[in-house]
Parts: sequence; C-alpha cells; structure tokens
Amino acid sequence: MRAICVGLIALAVTGCGNKYNHFTDDVVERKNHWNTPKPRQGPLTEHEMEMARIAWKYFENNYQESTGLVNAVNNYPSVTWWDAASYLAGMVSAYELGIIEKETFDKRLVRFLTTLNQLDLFKHELPNKAYNTQTAAKVDYGNQPGEIGYSALDLGRLMIWLYIIKHRYPEFATSIDNAVLRWNFCKVVDENGTMFGALLEEGKEVQYLQEGRLGYEEYAAKGFELWGFNTEQAAMPEPYATINLYGYDVPYDTRDPRKLKAHSYVVTESYVLDGIEMGWDLVSDRSPHDERYSHDWIAEFALQIYRVQEERYRQTGIITARTEHQLAGAPYFVYDTIYTDGFAWNTISEVGEFLPQFSAVAIKGAMGMWVLWDTPYTDLLFDHVSTAYDREKGFYEGIFENGTGIINTFTSNNNGITLEILLYKAQGKLLKYKDDVAPSLWEKALESPFGYEGQCLPRKKVKYVK
Repeated sequence: MRAICVGLIALAVTGCGNKYNHFTDDVVERKNHWNTPKPRQGPLTEHEMEMARIAWKYFENNYQESTGLVNAVNNYPSVTWWDAASYLAGMVSAYELGIIEKETFDKRLVRFLTTLNQLDLFKHELPNKAYNTQTAAKVDYGNQPGEIGYSALDLGRLMIWLYIIKHRYPEFATSIDNAVLRWNFCKVVDENGTMFGALLEEGKEVQYLQEGRLGYEEYAAKGFELWGFNTEQAAMPEPYATINLYGYDVPYDTRDPRKLKAHSYVVTESYVLDGIEMGWDLVSDRSPHDERYSHDWIAEFALQIYRVQEERYRQTGIITARTEHQLAGAPYFVYDTIYTDGFAWNTISEVGEFLPQFSAVAIKGAMGMWVLWDTPYTDLLFDHVSTAYDREKGFYEGIFENGTGIINTFTSNNNGITLEILLYKAQGKLLKYKDDVAPSLWEKALESPFGYEGQCLPRKKVKYVK
C-alpha cells in the first residue's frame, strides 16, 4: 500500500528572515526572466485517449464491489486515503473523457460514498490511515485489523477530491457533506492553522504530531482550506531555504530530520497535483483555468522543480522525472528525490537507507511535467513513458534510470494521477464551480449556531476572489 508522504514529527520553528516576502515581491520578474513554458491544452489525441483507457483498466481490475473501494496496489486489498483520492480522480477523469458511462460513474460513486458514510473512524475522530478494501475494516500497514492513526496529508488530498466532486456534480453534495460532517477536526488543525496527524503504536498512547513538509504540506493544507479551515501556518513556505543545483535555486524544507525523525523530500508530485487540480491558484480564487497563477510562489517553486530536472538531463544525459514511487519488492516504497538529507538526487527508503539502484523516471512525474510545461524536454519524457503499460493492467510505476527496465508493479496512485493529468490537458484546471447552486449541507452547518458542537468545524465563511 502507499506509504504516508511525510512522517509524523514534532513541530519545529526555524527562522527564515523576510525571505518569503522578498520572494513573492520578485515573482513576476522571475517568471519573465525564465520565460515560463505554457501548459499543454486541447483535445486528446487517439494515443492519449488510448493511454487513458489503459490507465482505467487498473481500476476495473482492482475494484471491490462490496465496499466501492479500490486496492492501492494491484491485487492487494488495502488502501490509504491518498490512494482513494487518486481513485476518485481517475473515476472523474474516466467519466469526463467518455471512457465510462454516467450510469457506471454514479454506481461506483454511490457505493464509495455509502462506505465513507458508514466508516468506522479512528477513535471516533477521523478515518484511519488504512482500510481493508474488501471489508472496509480498519487495518495496519500489514493489512491486519487494528487502528494506527490518521494522516492529515492523506485526508487533505481526499478533501480536495471530495470538494471537486461536490462542485462538479452537486447531486452528490449531500452524501459527501454527510460523510465529512461525521468527522471530528479538533486535533487535526489547531488555532494557528498547523496540521497534525495521529500516531498510535502498540503499547503507547495516541500521539498527535505536526505533519507535512514543503510541497506536500501546502498542497494538503488546501484540502482543509477549501472546506473553510484556517491553515495559515501549514500554508506558509517557511521554514525553507534554497540550494543551487545546475544553476537553479531549488527550494527545500529546512526542518532537521536528525532532530525530528522525519525526512524532507523535494519531489515532483505535490507541485504537479497543485498545478493540475487547482491551477496553482489560491483557494480563494474561484476564477476558471488561466495562466495567471494567484498562488505565485507555489507556481515559481514548481517551475524550479521542473527546470532543474530538465537541466540535469542536459548536462548528464539522464532522463529525469523524480518523485516517490512504489517498488515490486523490498523495501516496496522509496522517495526518489531531487534533494533530501543534504544530498542532491538522493533516493532513500522511509528509514533513510540510500538506494540509488531504485532511482527511476516516475510515470506520474514525467506525465505531470509534460502536461504543465510544453517543451522539447517534456516531449522526450512523454516519448519515454507513454508506452510503459500493460494493456490489461494499466501503467507501470516507472522506468529505472540505470537501464534495468521497468518497475513491475501497478498502483492506484500512479494510474489515477495519469488519468487526471490527461483530463487536465482536455479541460484545464480541474477544480470548477457551478453557478446558482443552493448552499450545501456543509455550508449550512458552518452558518448554524446549533449542532455539530465539539467537532471544531470552521465558523467563518470563505471569501472568494472572482
């Protein structure tokens, strides 16, 4: 199953001076200097449509009728909420691209939301980190019955996709809102807007620990902010610094893994997801797809992440698209980074073991860069990965950098993100709003002085930029 993006750790405060303000003041000038490539937009080619159909095969093969959930990894009946959100992304994309009919979409979504509404929560608070896809029972990472806590990052991604769906298809808003209104948010976001995950280890009390690092933290924070929560602290880039690699200033989180027992990974995935799902816009920005990215520093960080990988290829000949990915064997999951733990192009396990033999061109990383930056280099990436599939199983996880072949495993996250990338090419920014829709159950709950007490729901309505 998919590992949590960033480990749960204790909050640290590290000073960065006025770097953030200086950075944002200079964003427009930097964008002009770098001559930012435009995203790819337009109808899918027949080859791209065939890719979408193949990616959807994963979800046909791994769907569990009993719960409406989908296995996170091929034929393994367990799932995290990050993977479940990738399934929702894949399902929306398959419907919008005409791969499945509305009847199939409705049936699958109703079954998923039924399970979500009946889910046994961790300590009656929030969804457990992992569930058995056949029974919807809480499980540990070995798929054995039990509670292990919850991940603010995974839930943030899930909340993004539940929000996208309720605004694209308002007929499902009540079912979605009912599910989320069962949750208790008191310990996941504090009054300063910091996100916390829960960690339960055998023989110990539950620990509520700050969760998230630069890139993933800000992306997940948008999920909570969309629903009205204050995520001010989590949404800030600080504490961060930059390291110059191949002439580009690559941003990284400066919180020390030696003290906090959690690594800070610079990878592609979170920046790609923010770009395709929310258009690198602020949550308050309800404008349709455009290239005026109102969350300007996120867009600029993403551009640096792209440019340094392109430049590595130019200088070394190594095709580069780095992000976390699954493996077919032990250790089963690695963070394939641009920078972590003081080293560039560092590939490590969750416990920090150096594993350069598992460096790979990740399908979702390569495809994400291809759709967000239309350049000759991303043409090359597309040519390299666009046939890395099994027609009956979906897209492989990636292609090893060292020439030893493909990563022979299939996942919900990779195939779901591949589908939403293709939908972005066809439609642009995936978060859309319908006009003249009545206030939802969630919005009414936030306005009500009664009910839902003790769940720490936000009380201030979001002000939108039009």
